[in-house]
Amino acid sequence: MEGAHRIAIGPHSHRLTDVTSALWTDDPESPANTRRYLVADVFTRNPLEGNQLGIFLDGRDLETVHMQRIARELNLSETVFFEPPEDPAHQDARIRIFTPASELPFAGHPTLGSAFVLADILGRPDIRLETGLGTIPVKIGATGFGEMEQPVPVAEPFDRVAELLEVLHLTESGLPVEQYRNGPRHVYVRLRNEGEVAKLSPDWTKLAALDDDLGVNCFAGRDTMWKTRMFAPGLGVTEDPATGSAAGPLAVHLARHGQIPFGEQIEISQGKEIGRPSVLYARVVGTQDKIEHVFVGGSAVVVARGEYRIR
Repeated sequence: MEGAHRIAIGPHSHRLTDVTSALWTDDPESPANTRRYLVADVFTRNPLEGNQLGIFLDGRDLETVHMQRIARELNLSETVFFEPPEDPAHQDARIRIFTPASELPFAGHPTLGSAFVLADILGRPDIRLETGLGTIPVKIGATGFGEMEQPVPVAEPFDRVAELLEVLHLTESGLPVEQYRNGPRHVYVRLRNEGEVAKLSPDWTKLAALDDDLGVNCFAGRDTMWKTRMFAPGLGVTEDPATGSAAGPLAVHLARHGQIPFGEQIEISQGKEIGRPSVLYARVVGTQDKIEHVFVGGSAVVVARGEYRIR
């Protein structure tokens, strides 16, 4: 895994239960009330950029309330916990995904970051992760680029457009304002240019009160180069450095409205305004009549590891 810190464990295994056992048995002095964890920066090749992700390698026997409290304590955009999958023959691990405020059925950078870590542990590039939205396949390339196939999101009308534009201090959107569910619910507002996106300063109090499970995505660009910012104060994330669950629907939104060709990969920049520059890639396979596949990719690097006292 290019750029990442390799995880020292015992012999490679294709069963998560064996992997987690190996992770613990290499340090028998670890207290029973601690759990090992990693921090990865996702959608970047550079440490201290991208979107931070807490990864607890063994979530077995942890209650949901403990997972949520740990995620709130770490206060990263998301924290994941590995558990044995429901179908070990076809899945490598189950991941539980938490923001500081709630559990999500799916999110992009936790899925990609988890796949990078498991690919390193298992010693193979193809990873299948069990999520609340089903099995997500991820392929990690030799160059340090990973790509996941996401569920195909469906466009839905958004019935609070005027209110949303008001809290964003905008008067209009260059494309229809629509929402897509892809784990979190994302709504999309197109601005005229990247400079307008960079200068956005929403009314944070009103934005948080607008909806408690909504990610607001403001974007601009053309051809294969796009810039976006994502605000989700209701989910406990004021502004996200890189939003993988929003990148797929953004590409779908652009393809549906004739802004990009189907099958073409786009590059999405995000996070610069909060000091965490990130790069995401997305492509949509299909036609206006039927979208068949949605792919989102990027890189990741492990930047820290340690033990966390949980009781």
